[in-house]
Amino acid sequence: MRKTTPAVVAAALLLAGCGANPPESEGAVGAASSAPAAATHAKDQALYDRLPDKVKTAGRLVSVNNGSFPPYEIAGTDGKSLTGVTADLSAELSGLLGVKIEHVTVDGLPSLLTGIKAGRYDLALGPVGDFPERQVANDFVDWVQEFVVFAVPKGNPRGIQSIADTCGLRISVMSGGSAEKVIKGQSATCVKDGKQKIEVQSYKDQPTSILAVRSNRADAFFSSQAPLTYFTQQSGGELELAGTGKANGFDDLYQGAVVAKDSPLREVVKDGFQKLIDDGTYEKVMKKWGTGGNMIKQAGVNLAAQS
Repeated sequence: MRKTTPAVVAAALLLAGCGANPPESEGAVGAASSAPAAATHAKDQALYDRLPDKVKTAGRLVSVNNGSFPPYEIAGTDGKSLTGVTADLSAELSGLLGVKIEHVTVDGLPSLLTGIKAGRYDLALGPVGDFPERQVANDFVDWVQEFVVFAVPKGNPRGIQSIADTCGLRISVMSGGSAEKVIKGQSATCVKDGKQKIEVQSYKDQPTSILAVRSNRADAFFSSQAPLTYFTQQSGGELELAGTGKANGFDDLYQGAVVAKDSPLREVVKDGFQKLIDDGTYEKVMKKWGTGGNMIKQAGVNLAAQS
C-alpha cells in the first residue's frame, strides 16, 4: 500500500478545489514554519523617499503570485496569505520600505505578467524566471539563481540523466513557464532525430504537476530545482531528483521580482534586496527554507543573458 503524505493530501485537495492553492507547508514533515517570520527591519527613510507618491499615499504595495511555488511561495486557500522564502523576505522588505506589502494570487503566470504590465499590480516578488523575451514588457530584479531538473519516481525507472533522455516519455510542466517551452523544443528535436515525441502535460501550478508523477500519469516533472527538492523531501521517499548538474536546455538561469518596464520601483526593490543580502537576512531566510544553493551575492536587474 502506498504511503499517503501531507503533500499528497494537499495536492489532491487542490484538484478537488478547482485550483485553490493549499498551504502545503502546514503539517508537512521537514517543512519550515508555516507562518512568516516577524520582520526585524525598521523603515529606511532613504528607500521610502524613493517610492512613487501613489505608493506612499496608499501605504502599500500589491505583490501578485500565480499560486504555490514552494518553498518560495506557498499560497493559502484565501488567495491572500503566503508563506515561504518570499513571505519571509517580503516582511523584511516591507519593514525597510515603510509600507505594507499585500499578496494576491492569480491564475497562471501569463495573468501575473500581463497584470503587472497593465498596472493592476505593483510587482511580483516571485521569484519569476528572467528571460530576454519577458524583459520586453517587464523588468526583473533578480535575487535567485536557479537550475532546472526532473522529479521522478524513486529509482528513476525511466533512466532520465538529462533532457536528452526524455524522447517518448510523459513530462509534466507548468503551463506558460520556461520549462514548457524548452521541453516542447526538445520534443521537436526528438522527432527530427527519428525518435518518439515527448508527451508534454501542461498544468497551471506546481502541486498539480507533481501529482501527475505521483499518480503515474507522467514519468517526470520538469521544473526548478528548489521547488522540486521541496516536493521530493515531502514525498516520503517516493520521489527523487534526476538530471541534476546538467544544463537541460537552459543557460544561466536567474529568477527574481517583476515590475513594469522602467518602473521607479525597480531600483528601490533592488536596493532593498541588496540591504537584506548585505546584512545576512537573505542568507538566513534562504537557508531556513533549504535554498542556500540558490543564493546570489548581488541583486541585479535583468541578468538573463541577451541573445
